[in-house]
Amino acid sequence: MSVSRRGVMKGGAAGALSIALAGSLETVFQTAASAEAFGYGPLVPDAKGVLDLPQGFSYTTLSAEGDVIADGVKVPGKHDGTATFPGSKAGNLRLVRNHEQTASGVKPVAPAELVYDPAAYGGTTTVELDRNNKVVAQRISIAGTATNCAGGRTPWGTWLTCEETEGFAGQTKSHGWVFEVDPTGQRTKPLPITGMGRFAHEAVAIDPHTHTAYLTEDASKPFGLFYRFRPRAHRGDYHSYLQGGRLEALNVRDLPDLSLAQEPGEKFRCRWVKVPDPSAAALSTRKQFDKITRSQKLEGAWWGHGKAYFVASYSRKEDGAAADHAGQVWKYDPITDTIELELVFKPGGRFDGPDNITVSPYGGGVILAEDGDGEQYLVGATGKGEPFAFGRNAFNGSEFTGVTFSPDGRTLFANRQDPGVTFAISGPWDTLRA
Repeated sequence: MSVSRRGVMKGGAAGALSIALAGSLETVFQTAASAEAFGYGPLVPDAKGVLDLPQGFSYTTLSAEGDVIADGVKVPGKHDGTATFPGSKAGNLRLVRNHEQTASGVKPVAPAELVYDPAAYGGTTTVELDRNNKVVAQRISIAGTATNCAGGRTPWGTWLTCEETEGFAGQTKSHGWVFEVDPTGQRTKPLPITGMGRFAHEAVAIDPHTHTAYLTEDASKPFGLFYRFRPRAHRGDYHSYLQGGRLEALNVRDLPDLSLAQEPGEKFRCRWVKVPDPSAAALSTRKQFDKITRSQKLEGAWWGHGKAYFVASYSRKEDGAAADHAGQVWKYDPITDTIELELVFKPGGRFDGPDNITVSPYGGGVILAEDGDGEQYLVGATGKGEPFAFGRNAFNGSEFTGVTFSPDGRTLFANRQDPGVTFAISGPWDTLRA
């Protein structure tokens, strides 16, 4: 048997799960690691030692790091943020997937018109699948970007890929931008969306009605901010964000650090402050404020149920945070202009380090990709905030990334970052125990 940092023993031994849940102060499950009070039941060990899933679920692997695309071009590594789009014909779909490489790895090889900075190793791949999730085509869809971590799907059917960096040695152009990728491959140009700011971007969630974008920043000294970008052009189409807009940062009165919120259901009214210099020409955007609401490790973001969901992976007082937690999920409501704490993972519990997020079409909950200590899980949470293990990396300790559902909701796609591979997961989704 092996014991992880979560205090949960594998192989059926008892462990503790301590997590604060929406609608209650705290629920503590004393249970075997394989048991699930909610969700789809206990995880079944994978005979191949790759991905443990509940009974009835299965996976296929596709587009792994190093696979040959064509003429010696290989799939880059560090698979990260991903979204799905319609394919070239009925029944097909496309995945646009980030690669969080900076200055090393399997370098994306693309035509010059798709390359931003030849010194950078990041970028995106577009993978087309048939109705059986078999790869029928794949290509590099943007290259020469750096540390492409997460991003977001636009309401007009494109992908925003975000650079989680403010620069690196050897660069030939500035970095820390957002770029737009056309899944069809016809219109992509490696142009930074400067209005969205230059900082260590994580993810972006977009309101389909106003086209306002909500962005997370993963940074330290000082910690990062939660931003919104209000575009000047409201028509909502490819490259409309290039026309600029107003970048603002969240500032909640009497809440200098999001970690101070510790109980689900806590709600705060928002104030938004204009970022003086989004390009960060002389000073990082987060350093342009003396008093502002900050958070350690702001990560994934996703739009769903009329709200922008976003994640704080963890918070540690020893790093300078105001309070400790092992993960938060927040939701921003543009109608009431409030943020509400949806979910909190307590230190020492079963789950920690949530990163990428997607809103599930089943039960009104979410699916989180862990990037924590020890074992790595795909963590589900019901609409009532009840958490459960949906998948476990049985291969190694690499994080999960890029969780996203197919448009019909029949397949969940998720990545293992290292070595990079994409999983297509299917099964009895309608059997969710909420």
